[in-house]
Amino acid sequence: MNPHVNPQRSPSGGPQSPSQQYMTFRLGEQLYGVNILEVQEIRRYAAPTPLPDVPLHVKGVINLRGAVVPVFDMRVRFNLPSAAIDRLTVIIVVVIKHRSVGLVVDEVTRVARLSAESLRPAPTLSRHVDTSFIVGLAAQEEELVTILDVARLVADDIGELP
Repeated sequence: MNPHVNPQRSPSGGPQSPSQQYMTFRLGEQLYGVNILEVQEIRRYAAPTPLPDVPLHVKGVINLRGAVVPVFDMRVRFNLPSAAIDRLTVIIVVVIKHRSVGLVVDEVTRVARLSAESLRPAPTLSRHVDTSFIVGLAAQEEELVTILDVARLVADDIGELP
C-alpha cells in the first residue's frame, strides 16, 4: 500500500483488504468513490426537510424508517456550481459509526474494485486546503476516481471525529 495514502479502514475498524469495492458517483464531470461497505442504500432524491442555522451544504434531514438522517449536498460541500435536480440525482445513505447520513450526488455510476496499490496520494496543496478526507486517487477507465473517507468528510458536521 502506498504510504502517502490515507489508510482506508473497514467499518469494523480493521485494515483495508488488498482489493476493495467502491461505489462510484458523479458530481459534474468528476468521479468519486466511497467504500461499498459503508453504503446502506441508494434512495431516489426527495427534498429533505430544512433545518435552521446549519451550514449551506447541510440540505436538511430525511425520515428513513423512523430515523432522522442528515443530508449533505456534495456539490455545495465541494464548492461546485449548483445543478438542477434530475431523475439521476440520488441520496446515497452511508453508515458512519452506527449513524446514517445522506449524500446528495448527481448520479451513481457503478461499483469498482480497486487494489490498495492502485491508489495514489492526493497532490500536496496549501496547508489551508483540507484534503484529509481524500483517501487517494485511482485511474479507472481513463478517468481519475477520487476516493473519499466519508467519516472524515462529515466529522465536523455530525460532531464525531473518525
